[in-house]
Amino acid sequence: MQGLELFGYLGGLLTLTTFSMKTMLHLRMVGIAANVAFISYGALGSVYPVLLLHLTLLPLNIWRLHQLRRLVRDIRDAATADFSVDWLKPFTRQRAVRAGETLFRHGEVADNVMFVLSGRFRAVEADVPLARGEVFGELGLIAKDQRRTQTVVCEEDGLLLLISYDEVRQLYFQNPKFGFYFLQLAAARLTRDASKAVSAHANVDSSPRAPQLGHGHPVT
Repeated sequence: MQGLELFGYLGGLLTLTTFSMKTMLHLRMVGIAANVAFISYGALGSVYPVLLLHLTLLPLNIWRLHQLRRLVRDIRDAATADFSVDWLKPFTRQRAVRAGETLFRHGEVADNVMFVLSGRFRAVEADVPLARGEVFGELGLIAKDQRRTQTVVCEEDGLLLLISYDEVRQLYFQNPKFGFYFLQLAAARLTRDASKAVSAHANVDSSPRAPQLGHGHPVT
């Protein structure tokens, strides 16, 4: 077998291998190796259609590999970085709220996430205060029926930033940092609610019970 044929067979084998790749990152890397093999085959054998095809595909595969590596790096950074909502402001609208106002009630249809710029608010059922920098209303997006999981009231005049769920969905896929922030926020809320439920159950179980006499009537 001549060296020229080796390049052709190698390129074909590598191209075949790309179809078994489970990740895009490895697929692009093997694809680049196949492009190099076919370019060598086309150049040495004067097979110009093959040469032109893979001279075109090589920079495309290199660019896609660069994009994938950058995405992986951004996601890795996003998992540990602090999140700032400043860049979200162009996608939001402001809402002034008065003390005593109910923003939404448990069970209502949910359609936006809220960021506290000023004032003081409270999630009633969880009895959790919400102050400047807090985010709430996000669980309705991932709930199956998109209903509010808490009632939120305003305790002190304040200002909110509102962003619709449609915008959140778009930003989730466009910005890895926002995507990870949203997941961490939702996970923190669910963990908090689960912890409160466990604590409440433990308190009920550990509360003293009145001794029983006779047919089960408590001592008074």
